[in-house]
Amino acid sequence: MERLWGLLQGAKRLSPRPSQTIYKRVEGTQQGRLEEEEEDIEEETKPPAHFCPMELRGPEPHGSRPGQQTLGLWTAAGRRATPYLFLMALLIFTGAFLLGYVAFRGSCQACGDDVLVVSEDVNYETGPDSHQGTLYWSDLQAMFLRHLGEGSLEDTIRQTSLRERVAGSAGMAALTQDVRAALLRQKLDHVWTDTHYVGLQFPDRAHPNTLHWVDAAGKPGEQLPLEDPDVYCPYSATGNATGKLVYAHYGRREDLQHLRARGVETAGRLLLVRLGVISFAQKVASAQDFGALGVLIYPDPADFSQDPHKPGLSSHRAVYGHVHLGTGDPYTPGFPSFNQTQFPPVQSSGLPRIPAQPISADTASLLLRKLEGPVTPREWQGWLPASPYRLGPGPGLHLGVNNHKASTPISNIFGCIEGRSEPDHYVVIGAQRDAWGPGAAKSAVGTAILLELVRTFSSMVSNGFQPRRSLLFISWDGGDFGSVGSMEWLEGYLSLLHLKAVVYVSLDNAVLGDDKFHAKTSPLLISLIENILKQVDSPNRSGQTLFEQVAFNNHSWDAEVIRPLPMDSSAYSFTAFAGVPAVEFSFVEDGQVYPFLHTKDDTYENLHKVLRGRLPAVALAVAQLAGQLLIRLSHDHLLPLDFGRYGDVVLRHIGSLNEFSGDLKARGLTLQWVYSARGDYIRAAEKLRKEIYSSEESDERLTRMYNVRIMRVEFYFLSQYVSPADSPFRHIFLGRGDHTLGALLDHVRLLRSSGSGALEVASSGVAPSLGFQESRFRRQLALLTWTLQGAANALSGDVWNIDNNF
Repeated sequence: MERLWGLLQGAKRLSPRPSQTIYKRVEGTQQGRLEEEEEDIEEETKPPAHFCPMELRGPEPHGSRPGQQTLGLWTAAGRRATPYLFLMALLIFTGAFLLGYVAFRGSCQACGDDVLVVSEDVNYETGPDSHQGTLYWSDLQAMFLRHLGEGSLEDTIRQTSLRERVAGSAGMAALTQDVRAALLRQKLDHVWTDTHYVGLQFPDRAHPNTLHWVDAAGKPGEQLPLEDPDVYCPYSATGNATGKLVYAHYGRREDLQHLRARGVETAGRLLLVRLGVISFAQKVASAQDFGALGVLIYPDPADFSQDPHKPGLSSHRAVYGHVHLGTGDPYTPGFPSFNQTQFPPVQSSGLPRIPAQPISADTASLLLRKLEGPVTPREWQGWLPASPYRLGPGPGLHLGVNNHKASTPISNIFGCIEGRSEPDHYVVIGAQRDAWGPGAAKSAVGTAILLELVRTFSSMVSNGFQPRRSLLFISWDGGDFGSVGSMEWLEGYLSLLHLKAVVYVSLDNAVLGDDKFHAKTSPLLISLIENILKQVDSPNRSGQTLFEQVAFNNHSWDAEVIRPLPMDSSAYSFTAFAGVPAVEFSFVEDGQVYPFLHTKDDTYENLHKVLRGRLPAVALAVAQLAGQLLIRLSHDHLLPLDFGRYGDVVLRHIGSLNEFSGDLKARGLTLQWVYSARGDYIRAAEKLRKEIYSSEESDERLTRMYNVRIMRVEFYFLSQYVSPADSPFRHIFLGRGDHTLGALLDHVRLLRSSGSGALEVASSGVAPSLGFQESRFRRQLALLTWTLQGAANALSGDVWNIDNNF
């Protein structure tokens, strides 16, 4: 600028009579005509004050006036000044553009059609001591994938599966120390362990369980083979059961109801049921409700792949499984099993009162050949050789179960990366560490992925990544006994965790095949899962994302992928008990289950063969999916939880109630309150969504307030009107008990059922002979309505913002 000014001043000094273009008034009949005129003006002459009407007069031809000799000097000065003027304009334009771009980028998350769809331009600021600039989603994604690729998942899976790690064993104690040491080697802020003293049940080696035929006099006769004395059902009732045998398919309530309809009595009998469809605990609970004295559970070849290129389960293998209809230590329900804790003398209502025992397919075949009675329906028939599959009854059997209870220490291991802005909000990821048998698929895969994610995020922190919220990595113990370790931790810290835990991600049962992908999850996470699936490559279809794989033959991707949380998952307790949204990912075989789960054949070699060498690729896909989910949950300014999704869930369930509205109206009853509460929830969700759209993302206080409301939505669906000690799973959609929507639906169906139909709902606590009870219906309706209304009110925010129709 100084150089430019000097050039202009020099030109001025060289021009004693500068030439200026002036506007001169024109006299004449046509006003407004413009005429150009050049005048010589002395330096001291002042220009006229008014120039209208005027016309523009330019300089006259060269040589007409002496002042025109300076034109060349002006032209030279202008030519030399032009680059500087251009640079000034370019700098001003660039600065203005960058300011506008940054301002737009900072506010773009508050626009669009869906608050849950986060642009890939979302920025993640690093800490003040970081040497990097702003990290965007694409930067973090690339950083994560780069560091994740450096690990060796396959080797960790192999090494873990070779170690003995039954809960309470010496091998598990050694593995616990090794996993803790692995966490201490990483850049974590905290590493610690929690030890619980729980009641576990083990087989009695001195007095193994037995199965005998019963002779005509009712005395035990020939003993039937139970090939492996280590295979048993933890938490089975102990003692003896004697009765005739009945084949009951999968042991579902509808199966037992079908037997009653066919005239085959289940009360006072032993039931032979197939493995699969529902859990061991559900099979035994149903049998108990229908009056059975004991249960034998076997694996039928029809339920497993018969592909000659894949390994299959041996016919002399039995399958392990606990029969506690619940989670955690059943001898301290509702209380954490810390040492020296004083417990009331109660047991879980989910403990069975009848014995149960796993048997092999070979032993089941011997039993089926002795059955009489009607032939089973075609869909009940399996593939056991030389077995006619009749319903029974058959000859008498005597089952003896001698398992014993032992107080056993189990240890959960924790590692934490503290968050930068919301360190008191935890994104939790966990995997079961223990296993009955080799447990390659059951827990070795999950443990390997967990350790790899710990290493990966630790490396990211070293390279400038700072999560907004804390990341909590947990290795659980006691999982094979019914998620004992995770449930005891939840019971111990429930009052804290429902305020601080944002989401739980389970890595259990992550790789059971490679054909299909399932996500067992809370509705709050469905939209986020969809977004992440579109960014993870399929492990077995080159050039496709996981989303493209699952949506290839099904336009409704969520119908193909999304499943409800099962009780035998650690994720279930987080949602149904603690009110924390949770998800468990699984790759599975198409149509057939992984045959070696919970057997001594669940080895690394068999898992590798079932996946035809793709185990490393599938495990890596799970790690990528879980890791990118963690990044979004721990670092998005606004939690990406779809709080409006539960409005659709309620609507779907209410649709099932609508068909009974006429029956209820005839009794003077109505469902109007449920409809009103559902409407209030939808309005509250939409109102919150609009508030978020119109807010400033840079307002940290406001963002935190929104996040607190969003992260507690799942907790709002825990019924506040029932006791956690009496009904631990208080969730009105996923829980168990009279307060749930499922129990209400079962009860309403009794309006159109009579006699034996009532038996279908025995598990909900209604005496079958009583049928529909109006007083009970009114209580159920009140529990459901006010829990749903409470969720709507809580989502609305402050009490002065609540506007409902009640």
